[in-house]
Amino acid sequence: MKQKIYQIDAFTTKLYGGNPAAVCILDNWLDTELMQTIAAENNLAETAFAVHKNDHYELRWFTPEIEVDLCGHATLATAFVIFNYYGFTENTLRFFSPRSGELLVQKNHAGLLTLDFPTDDLIPVSEQINISKAIGKQPTETFKGKTDYLLIYNSQEEIEAIQPDFYLLNKLDCRGVIVTAKGNDVDFVSRFFAPQCGIPEDPVTGSAHTTLTPYWSAKLNKKILSAKQLSERGGELECEFHGDRVKISGYGVCYLVGEIEI
Repeated sequence: MKQKIYQIDAFTTKLYGGNPAAVCILDNWLDTELMQTIAAENNLAETAFAVHKNDHYELRWFTPEIEVDLCGHATLATAFVIFNYYGFTENTLRFFSPRSGELLVQKNHAGLLTLDFPTDDLIPVSEQINISKAIGKQPTETFKGKTDYLLIYNSQEEIEAIQPDFYLLNKLDCRGVIVTAKGNDVDFVSRFFAPQCGIPEDPVTGSAHTTLTPYWSAKLNKKILSAKQLSERGGELECEFHGDRVKISGYGVCYLVGEIEI
């Protein structure tokens, strides 16, 4: 059986930037093991699978190694595909994830896509020596979210200079580690490391901004914030804090449309 597949660069306006995600819009769900195998074969940070159900799409995300609870850039990529290739004419797409509930994506007249995601719960914790050692630099503050650690630093230059020990990071009991600081030309910058999920450094991580946004909104006393993820590919996001929800906006660019054998 042949299955259409799309590869979208998310959170960027230029091809070969942002974070690439593969997207498969299915007629019916495949076996979980097969979807995981396809994601491993794609070898991208995320492969998203969606199935149309009445007035919404069911949505699941896979790294090359595991299924994850939430993925921002692959949700944006999936919305980009549905808006641009599946004849969807309304301005708001409804997704439902078995692990994260209802997720909305809105599209404006210029093609900007806005994710509406649940806000992460941040708990201040004492410095985690094993995490600081893995990152290679002691943070000024440490927080624990639902799935990730958040480490705060003093400057963008410190974030740019971080060279983590991925062997040590892979031993941590979390999905990943976010490092962040106030930006030089944006409100805040970040990087995200998740070797436990088969992603040493993620180019742009939408879900991490559900953790970053409440922190920086409180710190800077702003509801709307500009953000940049300082990976090699780089990505730009606009984040808006709404209490228990976070809106995360960005663009997508199509790199590939093809078929795979199932």
